[in-house]
Amino acid sequence: MATEHNNNNSNGVDRNGRLGTSVTPEKLIIDTDPGIDDSMAIMMAFQSPDVEILGLTSIFGNADTKDATRNALLLCEIAGRQHIPVAEGSHEPLKGGKPRIADFVHGKDGLGNIFLNPPKANKIEKSASEFLVEKVSEYPGEVSVLALGPLTNIALAIKRDSSFASKVKRIVVLGGAFFALGNVNPAAEANIHGDPEAADIVFTSGANIVVVGINITTQVQFTDADLLQLKESKGKYAPLLSDMCKFYRDWHVKSDGVYGIFLHDPVSFVAVVCPDLFTYKKGVVRVETQGLCVGHTLMDQGLKKWNGSNPWTGYSPISVAWTVNVEGVLDYVRKLLMKP
Repeated sequence: MATEHNNNNSNGVDRNGRLGTSVTPEKLIIDTDPGIDDSMAIMMAFQSPDVEILGLTSIFGNADTKDATRNALLLCEIAGRQHIPVAEGSHEPLKGGKPRIADFVHGKDGLGNIFLNPPKANKIEKSASEFLVEKVSEYPGEVSVLALGPLTNIALAIKRDSSFASKVKRIVVLGGAFFALGNVNPAAEANIHGDPEAADIVFTSGANIVVVGINITTQVQFTDADLLQLKESKGKYAPLLSDMCKFYRDWHVKSDGVYGIFLHDPVSFVAVVCPDLFTYKKGVVRVETQGLCVGHTLMDQGLKKWNGSNPWTGYSPISVAWTVNVEGVLDYVRKLLMKP
């Protein structure tokens, strides 16, 4: 299948990620497990004129769900956005069991072991899936979801409301490793591995889905020089994010031999507001839920007419990011993170 280009950009940015004047800010819910790079993406969203944040929903992954909720509340408080609701999500994958927590990447507090004081605000009473269903029903066809962790909350919203998939504007997912190695093991990326059953439900739901895999996000890095530039900038949240990134950067050196950091979550936010900095291929994606390759994402690119049916048959294709304008994305990330 030919690579598809998305040139429909009404968010006031050009192909090089230059900020312009937004026509109408996009309504956005961020489903998140903050997480250092989640925190970077959230602060970018707070600095962006192109989105209206309706709420944050928490999930396990980089931290457990309780800590992810706390961190989401803290980020809202630091940004002066205490009015933004934070809804707590599932504490375990759909099949149950103790979730895998990446504290070795993000620290015991999920924020690089900077151990901030507890937030003053509290989470809302509604669960994450209830909040997602409520907002998508309130604004049908207008709300996008940026999913930065395992997809448990999104799957629960789909189970809760059979019309959720048709009413959500789109779901932009950070997840998967398409024709590339994973980061949990050779087969799987962490978010999909965290709840493969949920991911398979979401990918086959019929919703308008864009997936940004780590084959894309690992191409976009902040080097040590970039991190120093961030630290010395007048960015509103630069001091906080620089402190967080020390732990994250040291893990990258030990794990990947990278003197810097991968910008997984910031890149995925850019895919929301600057979709034309990426090209995409469409195809049905299934997720392996058992055996050696649990969490593996496999896409039918439509290159062959199959004789008979198979597990990919009959499902709607989704958009998978295929290439990325690295410099354009980096330019946009720098502008928002270094914005006073």
